[in-house]
Amino acid sequence: MENKIQLFESVKVRYVWDAENEEWMFSAVDVCNVLAESASIDPGAYWRKLKQRLIEEGSEVVTNCHGLKLKATDGKMRLTDCFTTKDTLRLIQSIPSPKAEPFKMWLAQIGSERLDEIADPEKAILRGAEY
Repeated sequence: MENKIQLFESVKVRYVWDAENEEWMFSAVDVCNVLAESASIDPGAYWRKLKQRLIEEGSEVVTNCHGLKLKATDGKMRLTDCFTTKDTLRLIQSIPSPKAEPFKMWLAQIGSERLDEIADPEKAILRGAEY
């Protein structure tokens, strides 16, 4: 899997491309950090509380959560709860936020870029050279 980081309004969002299943997987903690103002203090605690609430409500979103190794702020690869784009959109619906719609548009842009790269691999090489 290919680890990546993108910025959404200056907040880092970690994600990986799962080539086997051909889909993006996004960090749940990072999504919470983007959307919930109170999560900026401790996004991990916010995610754990939200996860607990979703389980109590019987939400399938948590069932679809995958533990993947992503680079943490300390530079180490750590097991992180991640969701597919579809389940990330479902997670977004669980967090009341004025940033929800812009974040959905941002996710769509990432998906569109990946489809462009699949169709034209040179675009991926050029984008990689920018970073």
